Amino acid sequence: MSFVNYNTKEINCKIIYYGTGLAGKTSNVKFIYQKTSGHLKSKLVKLDTEDERTLFFDFLPLELDEIRGFKTRFHLYTVPGQTFYEASRKIILRGVDGIIFVADSQVSRMESNLESLADLEKNLKTQGYDMESLPLVFQWNKRDLPNVASPKELRLKLNKWDTPEFEAVAIRGDGVFETLKEISKRVLLNIKGGFDGRLGSNTSLKN
Repeated sequence: MSFVNYNTKEINCKIIYYGTGLAGKTSNVKFIYQKTSGHLKSKLVKLDTEDERTLFFDFLPLELDEIRGFKTRFHLYTVPGQTFYEASRKIILRGVDGIIFVADSQVSRMESNLESLADLEKNLKTQGYDMESLPLVFQWNKRDLPNVASPKELRLKLNKWDTPEFEAVAIRGDGVFETLKEISKRVLLNIKGGFDGRLGSNTSLKN
């Protein structure tokens, strides 16, 4: 759940990159970090595990409109994809405002994608979240590799919520910011009502 810092006049939102191991979650976050101006971002924190990194940092995108004079700061997290890091994933999911599910497009990884998505649903449910109402965007990553599933097949097997999808090659930045822009927009629209209600306003969010 987003929280408001009245001292800095910022709304803080938590976006999590979720998906199977080595699907490209880290590549997404590292690319965004590298392309974000230094004065707008925090330090990139890395928690190394044996097989995968958990990364997080926050940044203040200036291109987003303010809500009643409050700027929006986004906190981006990756979660370890391996099954034996389930406890870590549950902890990181606490307070989430939006999910980017990064799927590995390779045909051989479809079963792993399905398992990771089922794991996400289970972990969100145990914490009281509803996949129907939580902002969610899919990213079909590694489109540059041979033997990848078509976007249609990925959609049919993974995206039963009919939410936005983006093709990507995260390691070189293709589709990375397009995916982030969409989830950011959906998160802001989702929190706007609660924020306005808290302040007693019906101010609209600009497009």
